[in-house]
Amino acid sequence: MLSVFESMENRGHEEVVFCNDKDTGLKAIIAIHNTTIGPALGGCRMWAYETDEDALKDVLRLSRGMSYKAAIAGLNLGGGKAVIIGDSKTDKNEILFRSFGRFVQGLAGRYITAEDVGTSVKDMEWVRTETRYVTGISRALGGSGDPSPVTALGTFSGIKATVKKQLGKDSLFGLKVGVQGVGHVGYHLCRYLTREGVELFVTDIDDASIKRVVEEFGAKVIDLDEIYESDIDIYAPCALGATLNDETIPKLRCSIVAGAANNQLQKEDIHAKMLKDRGILYAPDYAINAGGLINCANEIEGYNRERAFRQAEEGIYDTLMEVFKRAEAEDVTTHNAASKVAEKRMSDVAKLKNVYLPKKNVMGKRDNA
Repeated sequence: MLSVFESMENRGHEEVVFCNDKDTGLKAIIAIHNTTIGPALGGCRMWAYETDEDALKDVLRLSRGMSYKAAIAGLNLGGGKAVIIGDSKTDKNEILFRSFGRFVQGLAGRYITAEDVGTSVKDMEWVRTETRYVTGISRALGGSGDPSPVTALGTFSGIKATVKKQLGKDSLFGLKVGVQGVGHVGYHLCRYLTREGVELFVTDIDDASIKRVVEEFGAKVIDLDEIYESDIDIYAPCALGATLNDETIPKLRCSIVAGAANNQLQKEDIHAKMLKDRGILYAPDYAINAGGLINCANEIEGYNRERAFRQAEEGIYDTLMEVFKRAEAEDVTTHNAASKVAEKRMSDVAKLKNVYLPKKNVMGKRDNA
């Protein structure tokens, strides 16, 4: 088992904060990965992790992904994430999220939070009573509301880019798409896909979510494990991560993987290559699912709904086409190509700061060296 510092070093993290409040029962972890481009922005996930180590591993992976997501989307933000350990269906209350808000406030703007899996707009409004470093609040309070529709639109646009590259088609009409996870983002993605005329297959652990998309969109239900070997054109993972692994990739019959879930590859380099070797075009998760982050970035700057949706739709399509072009030219995986694009931007900004930002001398004064 790696120590916390070894885990941070391996992924290049700047800071990890463990939040413990026995009066409210709050147990949370905030991870700040990289603030080279700007303050770390990333949602707060609430999940009943089996162990504290599982929670730490998740928040480190997620926050690193946010740095790459912000960089590749061209946003002036860094990457961070938070996880609250608990059952989102039974353990939520105002004092818990207000306590979390105080920890966020203590970071003085280095980390800006938002909603994520297991949290909602209402939860973020509770957080807002203790800190201004929060996005995803309701429109009534001057925020952007639920970012799920923007994330879904960006993912939908990314699917269209992937289909254009892999199949040479501008339309999704008639294609078979399997959506794994039809919660907030997955539901809205199903809505966009249905309008495009796809044959929709869905799976989820939540019966109510399944019932909703079946009734509204006429989706066909498949078992949780059946989706990997189903006769579909596109596999769209929109639940939790690591669904692309040694066991599932050999089962895939699709030619495209493009969905909204974070950290889809269990082992990034290994499983990206397995997909490439099988001729399956993979849309890197942090490139295709950046719509929610784009939405929150717009909220920070002064929210304009039309602008946020346009940036998600057009920007993600263009970004993925750039990634696919680079991957083909360099004969590397799309994951590798996307990483290079994101890392170049972080490196370029770091060099810019080193050259142009005034540096402190030994007396703490500013000079122009």
